[in-house]
Amino acid sequence: MTGTLAHSTTGMVTSPHALASEAGAEILRAGGNAIEAAIAMGATLAVTYPHFTGLGGDAFWIVSDRDGNVQGLSGIGQAAAAPPAYNGTIPVRGPGSALTTAATVDTWDRAFALSRDRWGGTLAWSRLFERAIVHAAAGFPVTPSQRFWQEFRSEELRTHPEQWPGFADTFMPGGRMPEVGETLRQPALARSLARIATHGAREFYEGELAQRIVAGLQAAGSPLTMADLAATRAREEAPLRVPYRGGELLSLAPPTQGVTTLQIMGILDRFDVASVTEGSADYYHLLVEAVKQAFIERNRYVADPEFVDVPVAAMLSRERLDALAARVDHSHALPWPHVYQHGDTVYLAAADSAGRCVSVLQTVYFDWGSGVVAGDTGILWHNRGAAFSLEAGHHNVLAPGKRPFHTLNPGMYLRQGHPRLLYGTQGADGQPQTLSTVLTRLIDYGMDPLQALARPRFLLGRTFSDSRDTLKLEADAGEDVMTALTRRGHEISTIAAQSPLAGHPGVIAIMHDDYRLAGAHDPRSDGLAIGL
Repeated sequence: MTGTLAHSTTGMVTSPHALASEAGAEILRAGGNAIEAAIAMGATLAVTYPHFTGLGGDAFWIVSDRDGNVQGLSGIGQAAAAPPAYNGTIPVRGPGSALTTAATVDTWDRAFALSRDRWGGTLAWSRLFERAIVHAAAGFPVTPSQRFWQEFRSEELRTHPEQWPGFADTFMPGGRMPEVGETLRQPALARSLARIATHGAREFYEGELAQRIVAGLQAAGSPLTMADLAATRAREEAPLRVPYRGGELLSLAPPTQGVTTLQIMGILDRFDVASVTEGSADYYHLLVEAVKQAFIERNRYVADPEFVDVPVAAMLSRERLDALAARVDHSHALPWPHVYQHGDTVYLAAADSAGRCVSVLQTVYFDWGSGVVAGDTGILWHNRGAAFSLEAGHHNVLAPGKRPFHTLNPGMYLRQGHPRLLYGTQGADGQPQTLSTVLTRLIDYGMDPLQALARPRFLLGRTFSDSRDTLKLEADAGEDVMTALTRRGHEISTIAAQSPLAGHPGVIAIMHDDYRLAGAHDPRSDGLAIGL
């Protein structure tokens, strides 16, 4: 097993990049709280993990104090007020895919206000961006993950450069792809971060930086305007909840798929999971069949509730979860496929000495988002608008000002009203699937975070490199397990052990009574948990 398990009694952070984790730990050591540490990590990841997150993307938070007073932040950019008339499909790359605004920076602003007003936060806003600005200006070593995903897109970059305006100037200095460990500098991004640090978050939406963002996006062909950016606001929302093993699992409301993760776990709560051998064919079959039932519901209902009715209460009701659990056949696999949702993301979490904690996901949707860098800002814009449908009457059909369906759903587990687990993962459709394995291993089997993260995982459906709607299973699950699953009707594809396709989750476990913390980031990632 690779990776490390961090321990602490005074504070902890975790993220998929060591420099981001160090930025968060530095804030905690300076007397900052969990929110302040998370903002510092999120800003640093916008520099050091540019293929999965950035200023030009969306973000989601669950925030809690020691006593379980919980707040959700949903940061989803809305569609342009005047979206273009697409011919057949919305492109997944290029200016045509940059059709929604970006709400990550506004989630930082909302979270900072919570820190100041409810937690007595004392650190200056600008202090939280110092590490990010340094790493953008002076450079950072390119990670294996960044190199992998840039190589993966090298043919697209070569054959369709018009879909990647400004990308090569930003991420291919000297006209070549940087090697792992090579220093990558982003001076334009450093200047943008400095303006946000100096002038506040609304500089991104209404200030001189916003003007340059919009000028750059429109020059590339995006429909976004200054009015669209100015209208962007993250929302404070009460998280959704579902009972699980004597506690409560929390996630975010639609248009995220948080309800889907909660449905999966609610279905599993109807089974004695702990009596099933962990890692056996019975174990994977049960989880996969629960996933299928929840995905069918998700694909039928989940969209922006301001535009369509999403029956969340009914979806999470005892009666509905009972009915879905009754559909799970222990002997046979339900036929698949259903539409696969792509997406890449970063998960970060923090807990401070006062027992306050945050669970956060940030994203640019596909790896490298839209591929469009906004003019001279160094900001890579996301392509989340490509998740809209163009089918008339579809619940997720594109409409002016509408928020698209989102795969992101950071989570938190409470017991006796106190936060016990912070968790989340990269991986689009894989997010609820990965969380089903991680959470059952943590809660039902009592594993520590590193053990739960390192065990083999599955991914149902298509991937970037495999268009078959098969059940992908990491090789270390074992041939006997795969053979037994095949007999039950699963079409199995083997992926490498510790595959990056299996997601990059992170976990912080909180032992409330004596306040002990244990945390890890997935050994498949470049990440690190740090305990103070």
